[in-house]
Amino acid sequence: MHILLLNEYYPPDTSATAKMAAVVVSALSARHRVTVIAGRPCYDPTEVYAWRPLRRERHNNLSIERVGSTAYPRFQMRRRVSNYLSYSLLAALRALTIRADLVLCMTDPPFCGIVGAVVSKLTGRPCVYNIRDMYPDMAVGGDIVRPSFAVRRWEQMHRWALRQAARVIVLGDDMRDRIVAKGVDPARVIVVRDGVRRPSQAPAANDPISREIRNGFRFVALHAGNLGFYGAWDTLLAAAKRLENTASGIIFVGDGAQKERLMAAARGTQAVRFLPFRPASEIPSVLSAGDIHIVTVKQGLEGVIVPSKLYGILAAGKPVLAVAPRTTDVARIVTEAGCGVVVDPSDPDGVAAAILELADQPERIAEMGRRALAVAPNYDIDIQLIHFVNIVEEVISA
Repeated sequence: MHILLLNEYYPPDTSATAKMAAVVVSALSARHRVTVIAGRPCYDPTEVYAWRPLRRERHNNLSIERVGSTAYPRFQMRRRVSNYLSYSLLAALRALTIRADLVLCMTDPPFCGIVGAVVSKLTGRPCVYNIRDMYPDMAVGGDIVRPSFAVRRWEQMHRWALRQAARVIVLGDDMRDRIVAKGVDPARVIVVRDGVRRPSQAPAANDPISREIRNGFRFVALHAGNLGFYGAWDTLLAAAKRLENTASGIIFVGDGAQKERLMAAARGTQAVRFLPFRPASEIPSVLSAGDIHIVTVKQGLEGVIVPSKLYGILAAGKPVLAVAPRTTDVARIVTEAGCGVVVDPSDPDGVAAAILELADQPERIAEMGRRALAVAPNYDIDIQLIHFVNIVEEVISA
């Protein structure tokens, strides 16, 4: 079978969707021929490519075609729209010329699902839509765009794309609920989680990188990941101010569009620290550095984003501080497994109180860690990938 994947980001891009696209492609290409249509690397790429109308790579069953889209840096938000539009146009034109059995689209750019549905409609090929982030819901809920006629039209087109897809693969039950509420047949909306592999080994006791990250705090609530538009950041900063002079602190490891604003807002607060991303080889040390790990979803974004970082935290045997609405997947998993605590994302007093309470309960922290480790196999990435591949094969065979 020949599968055509549409997603702007693909390694050497380093975005989460680029990495996950590569994982999915690896699983699919083990059994089928796969062609990826990507854009020029522009999301913190590890390698920069000069412009060409079309660049081709071939690796056994995998062909990667990179159209000549613009490649402005991801933090230049207005110019980034040029990347989206040029990729969408060029990718759609190229996709129409490739004979494949199925179109598989992700969510970079934010209207990639619509592009995939158009290609599917014009060519008569079935489409599978793998939603990583829900647009335009995320753009509105994250205050990236304001409600307008254009956004309403975007939503109408997105609902059409959802109905056009033979299957819609989503990351969690809360996202599935939101999709079904848009009028999509529940039988066509299937949950496949990102999952994770167990770390091959834990960092050594008193690991120097972990000590550096902890910065002398006795108890650390750590958020590792992108500081984008989806988190309850202001609630966390307000909580950090309530932790002053307690020997407990909140540490952010990572970058993102909101980082500069948050650093400015936190200036003078001793109980918060901002650190840059660490390389993949240091992820075990980052996980080890936190006594409890923060996973946050902003109020109103339930089912819009599903933080995949949760699974790595569970696999590391670390408890979770879910600063998220109770209807989210993360809150439900944490509550059912007993591997952490859930606090409303608009309650900084509750966040600070939870951190201070747990700082004095090492036995409870240890038990939460054990429960996290016990539930982690439920989210093994290999099991999730088998499910993903089976869905694609069933659509092609139908």
